[in-house]
Amino acid sequence: MTVKTQATVEDLARVPENGKAELVNGELVLMSPTGGYPSYVSGEIYSSLRDYAKKTRSGHAIPDNAGFIVDLPNRGSFSPDAAFHTGPLSMSFIEGAPIFAVEVRSKGDYGPTAEREMADKRADYFAAGTKSVWDVDILGDIVVRLYTSDSPTVPKEFKRGEIADAGAALPGWTMNVDDMFN
Repeated sequence: MTVKTQATVEDLARVPENGKAELVNGELVLMSPTGGYPSYVSGEIYSSLRDYAKKTRSGHAIPDNAGFIVDLPNRGSFSPDAAFHTGPLSMSFIEGAPIFAVEVRSKGDYGPTAEREMADKRADYFAAGTKSVWDVDILGDIVVRLYTSDSPTVPKEFKRGEIADAGAALPGWTMNVDDMFN
């Protein structure tokens, strides 16, 4: 009988070349680099979150590729495209889930399988304590879908020309959807 070992936080720390990965179902799930457009959009969102963090001093804006360590039955970490975290920071992975997470869709994030995986990941975010999650679809008519812990399956939707928010997770923070693309 073959015994499969569970991937650990130490395995996550050893992902080569600053690669991006998450611990899911006991396995190290590697994430391929994303394209320029999704990266640009996540950078613009991070920049807006950074301005909010500096203004309010209520937490830290976190860019892509940071590891958030959580303790769920099926998940040990998250690596959102942008996030806001209210706890302390150190040289190690961030302990606990962000209060706000942003997932910007990449080329492979479309279709029934991707939709299921994204819904499962949102459920994990909420189980870990995240208050709000943005699903950002830069190719769609509805660009931002805001899911909250109070409404985890029915999003508030934002289109180009509208002002998006993060709900109760970040009081007073908004972002013009058009600013993601300029």
